[in-house]
Amino acid sequence: MDYGMIGKIEKAKRYAQERDRFTVKSLSVIVGGANNAHQVSYENGQWACDCEFFKTRGRCSHTMALEIILEGMVEGEPLSI
Repeated sequence: MDYGMIGKIEKAKRYAQERDRFTVKSLSVIVGGANNAHQVSYENGQWACDCEFFKTRGRCSHTMALEIILEGMVEGEPLSI
């Protein structure tokens, strides 16, 4: 591996530790639910999920799990548990 790439890997590791550097603007994820896989998306500060619970409540375990994982990287108040 060349020295330039080694330097980039070290820089990437530092960036990964500094979560406040990242802002997620849009995202599409498949979440393996207990019964089925669900398509979850995040666009313009809004979550969406194809599960039935989300359709009636506007929030579900799939979107909340991603809110926890991405805390500080997506718009809105952190999930309070």
